[in-house]
Amino acid sequence: MFAAHLDRWSLISDGEPIITHSSRLLPVLWQEKPAMLKVAVDVDERYGALLMQWWDGDGAAHVYAHEGDAVLLERAMGERSLLAMAMNGEDDEASRILCRTAARLHAPREKPLPDPIPLTRWFRDLEPAAGKHGGTLAECSAIANALLADPRDLTVLHGDIHHGNILDFEARGWLAIDPKRLHGERGFDFANIFANAELPVNTDPARFRRQLAIVSAEAGIEPKRLLQWIAAYSGLSAAWFLGDPNIKQAETALTVARIALAELEA
Repeated sequence: MFAAHLDRWSLISDGEPIITHSSRLLPVLWQEKPAMLKVAVDVDERYGALLMQWWDGDGAAHVYAHEGDAVLLERAMGERSLLAMAMNGEDDEASRILCRTAARLHAPREKPLPDPIPLTRWFRDLEPAAGKHGGTLAECSAIANALLADPRDLTVLHGDIHHGNILDFEARGWLAIDPKRLHGERGFDFANIFANAELPVNTDPARFRRQLAIVSAEAGIEPKRLLQWIAAYSGLSAAWFLGDPNIKQAETALTVARIALAELEA
């Protein structure tokens, strides 16, 4: 699956392949630089490579080459991990780093990004799921509809900001990978900080309230608006998990949504 691209871009394999549900990755050397060869197997990943090119290394990994489904990316070589930080006493600083990286990505660029996906389309699965399941999903859907009908601070969005998608690039700092190429209110990008299923403490209400204050202050978003985006985002995640079906992860997303809804009512 990598042979043609290894030959075309004169790459040297530098590690074992990494297989995910959406892409195939191979650590490589390109002009003696560590790089990552990524071959997309779904449309979201192909769109994401175009957004990475548009960012041009500002807040995100550099794109060295791109053709069709394949993209050659700058490889993160740092040893630090935001997930490890969040689980080992540096949760607050990890959240601040996520916010600062998102702010870099949201900064205006001179040239427009062609054909980004609007958030109204991204949320299309939530309302049908809410109609089917009701309860918490219905509350999340109502909030999402209100947010989408009255957007603020529109910008190009990463779409999947979480502890595993902001990596340590050593001298270049913390940079993003794996975007979704969305467009909408910037508050959306801060909601996933609370919804990362890989973070065991994300359903702890005390942790949630602490990070709410930190993210709200760092991102410059009023707590109520941020809570609304967290509820909307968590509802959408739950809808997707229920459609898989992945009941365990759906329940985790719904738990985060319920915490956000409870805070909105407090």
